[in-house]
Amino acid sequence: MQDTQTVEKPLTQFKSKAELHQSTNSEIEAPGEWSVAQIEALFALPFNELMLKAQETHKAYFPEGDVELATLLSIKTGGCPEDCGYCPQAARYDTDVKAEKLMGLEEVLEAAKAAKAAGSNRFCMGAAWREPKDRDIEKVTAMIKGVKALGLETCATLGMLEADQAQALQEAGLDFYNHNLDTSEDFYRSVISTRGYQDRLDTISNVRAAGMSVCCGGIVGMGESREQRAAFLARLANLSPYPESVPINHLVPVAGTPLADQKPLDPLEFVRTIAVARITMPKARVRLSAGRQELGRAVQAMCFLAGANSIFYGEQLLTTGNPEAEQDRALLAELGLKTKQSSKAEVLI
Repeated sequence: MQDTQTVEKPLTQFKSKAELHQSTNSEIEAPGEWSVAQIEALFALPFNELMLKAQETHKAYFPEGDVELATLLSIKTGGCPEDCGYCPQAARYDTDVKAEKLMGLEEVLEAAKAAKAAGSNRFCMGAAWREPKDRDIEKVTAMIKGVKALGLETCATLGMLEADQAQALQEAGLDFYNHNLDTSEDFYRSVISTRGYQDRLDTISNVRAAGMSVCCGGIVGMGESREQRAAFLARLANLSPYPESVPINHLVPVAGTPLADQKPLDPLEFVRTIAVARITMPKARVRLSAGRQELGRAVQAMCFLAGANSIFYGEQLLTTGNPEAEQDRALLAELGLKTKQSSKAEVLI
């Protein structure tokens, strides 16, 4: 596929990755790849210097500085057999989330029309499955075709995918498939035991092989160390190609889940994470996702300065609250940020 993003160019004031990191005193061990040590060195930069590098990178690759608005709809809520420690949709946890059936086609299309009317570019459909059955794929492909016909970018997150399932979604017109790595490989088992890290990588590989774009990120603030956050970003940045969309979620502790009492991540550390994601994946849409409401306006503004250029937009994000659309519009207007107008998918392959 042709790259529809801005033409690649050197970072402002930096001619190479080595020069970009000269101030970190770290070596480039493998051209084109990021080591965990290099990413840790970025995290350790003085805050203003890190923000400057992130902003220069952002301006070089997204000179328009627009923000993508994406709406996420839970088309099948609750009852998931997995044990993800952060997730209130897991059937084994005692939360307020109740298992529901897959939504009907017309109900999904009505939600998509409302999202488009509110200004969204992308409509994402999420189902709380470990993996979809073939009969589920048939129903979701009808939703994809209907949403696509409305002129929106389409995205789905349905759990693990087999190669033939990924191909069916692509043929229905799905632009993006979301499957997060969640965290670093060495911290992963502290949070999830019912699905392996390689399972996640295999699904991403199946999505790429089918010709779809990848939406892949994770959750920070689950108790991981900075080194583990760096390892998580290194794994994302070293995917070939790295994801077109990188959602960075700030943990929202939910009563009844194993992470209910997890202390929140320092807000400036979250901003640093956004900045490092921007520098290491310069052409990606870095998305502020779950937990945005808890961050507040000032921290969100710093995240935009650090290179975030996509948000989940609307009143609800799966099963946790999200800032209302009017509040988002007001914040973007106050910051002088434009919203992305096109609903054409930006791809890296």
